[in-house]
Amino acid sequence: MSKMTAVTPLNRPLPSPAPRRLAWFRLYARWYLRRHFHALRVANADRLPRDAHPLILFGNHASWWDPLAALLLAESLLPERDHYAPMDATALAHYGVFRPLGFFPVENGTRRGATQLLHFGGQVLARPGSALWITPESQFEDVRHRPIEFRSGIGALIARTGRLTCVPVAIEYTFWNERLPEILVNIGEPLQIADGQMEDARTWTNLLAFAQAATLDELAMLAIDRDPAAFAPLVEGRSGISGVYELWKRLLSACTGRAYHPDHGSLHR
Repeated sequence: MSKMTAVTPLNRPLPSPAPRRLAWFRLYARWYLRRHFHALRVANADRLPRDAHPLILFGNHASWWDPLAALLLAESLLPERDHYAPMDATALAHYGVFRPLGFFPVENGTRRGATQLLHFGGQVLARPGSALWITPESQFEDVRHRPIEFRSGIGALIARTGRLTCVPVAIEYTFWNERLPEILVNIGEPLQIADGQMEDARTWTNLLAFAQAATLDELAMLAIDRDPAAFAPLVEGRSGISGVYELWKRLLSACTGRAYHPDHGSLHR
């Protein structure tokens, strides 16, 4: 038995997230993202049906940063829920800190992995007050890659469920005006499914892939517009250009009596 399957064997219930460890790790994630990004911003958060149950949030897998960003999104958008997500068993074995935070192992590309997703995902959907986060591409993909191809696990999970709500979440990492990049998130239009057993797994998989593409395309247009007002900031990090340029800007503000603003965009005010 592998190290990961020993943590959450199929013959035992999926453990709930550990609240104290989750609180501490979210503090760490917030601090860590503030060091490396200018801001974490979310658009169209009002689309998220907060009372929906069961609830699946599915998204693209753009970067190593995705789990940290998702932890803070979950805390900000659905703070009253317990959040769960599958993670590649090899990655979860390496990043063991995620184990008590609601992540469970899935062996990608194997029959056992499909069984793990259906077993543990089904448990999450049956738990009141829970939300399941999934990246159905199951590997890193560029946000511009088309067509989007989801693995069939999410469709099979939906086809085994009755009424549920699925919400696409798009994430992109891009540079705007500051030295540090932005994390941009867009919440897509929810899919209200009356009965998952009405269609087969392939149909649901394709439908969700189309919804993901539309949400990513919408986010791309927002990113191109470079308008922070289209987003709500969830985390705000460092501003400024650093080094000798930052010192020069401070001196210039002091000599001219103008207010000092650390963000690079203020150079054009």
